Amino acid sequence: MGRRGRLALEFTREAENAARAVGSAVADVRAAVPDAVLTEASPDLVGLTDVASLLGVTRQNVRKLIVCCDAREPVPVHAGKPTIWRLARVLRWLAREKRYPISPELLEVAEATMQVNLAVEARDADPRAQAEIAALLA
Repeated sequence: MGRRGRLALEFTREAENAARAVGSAVADVRAAVPDAVLTEASPDLVGLTDVASLLGVTRQNVRKLIVCCDAREPVPVHAGKPTIWRLARVLRWLAREKRYPISPELLEVAEATMQVNLAVEARDADPRAQAEIAALLA
C-alpha cells in the first residue's frame, strides 16, 4: 500500500458462498499474521469510478444513473469530494430501480464485504450509545 506497517492483500477463493470465502481469507490472514488488524474488506466503499470499473461502463454512465436522476437512493456514506457509497446498496438499487443487469456474484461479494466492514466499524461502538440510537431509529 505504500505505507509502512500496512499490507493490502488480494484473494481468489472458492467456497459455497461469498461470506464463507471472505471469512476464510480473514481467518487465514489472522493465522499467518496474528497481530494483523483488518481495516477494510473490499469491494465495499466505492466512488463513481469504482462502480463504473466493476460494471464495465463509463464513469459518466454511472454518474447519470446515480447522481443526475435526483433519486433519494442510494444514500452515500459520505457526500462530498469524493462521494462514497456502499457497493452492495448501489448494486441493489441499480437492479431494483434501473433494472440494470447486476452480476449475482458481484452483489454477493459486495454484501459479504459490507458485513465484514460493518463489523469492523462496530468494534469502536459504545454498546449503551448503540442501544439508545437503535431505540431512536426503531
